[in-house]
Amino acid sequence: MTIAGKHHNRRFEHTINFLQKVVPAPATILDLGERNSFSEIMESYGYTVYNTKGEDLDLLPEVVKEYNVDAVTAFEIFEHLIAPFNVLCEINTTKLVTTIPLNLWFAKAYRSKTDMWDRHYHEFEDWQFDWLLEKSGWKIKETKKWTSPIKKIGFRPILRMFTPRYYAVYSEKIDR
Repeated sequence: MTIAGKHHNRRFEHTINFLQKVVPAPATILDLGERNSFSEIMESYGYTVYNTKGEDLDLLPEVVKEYNVDAVTAFEIFEHLIAPFNVLCEINTTKLVTTIPLNLWFAKAYRSKTDMWDRHYHEFEDWQFDWLLEKSGWKIKETKKWTSPIKKIGFRPILRMFTPRYYAVYSEKIDR
């Protein structure tokens, strides 16, 4: 089933499959970040989705408390934040599903030359992201990684066929 354009299709399929496994629909979700094509995909699979409204979550992490939901999702959000720890601590639901791009030793961190907000402040290794979640009060229940091959010729495209690029994590809030 094709659920998005060619560029995002494989990543979106992995993400929706992971979400369905760990937080089955119907569920009400706060998806961090503005409404996007993946918000619509989640709705087409039976989820009720709210999105944050473009607030700077580094400066206003408490906006996540305004929603009463079954789960919070953050699909490729935390790498853009300077202090993701603060948002993670503010989330008041018990379930969190996240994806991040992993740090690749053969590629520099992503930075758009035209959009000052479309940059990765962090590109985590899996252990770093796990530690961030644990330090902010989350217990990891399930993870999954996948590659992001591209149809180009060269050394890096070959490495992308075998090196995981994306990391999905399902975690639950720890009672403190």
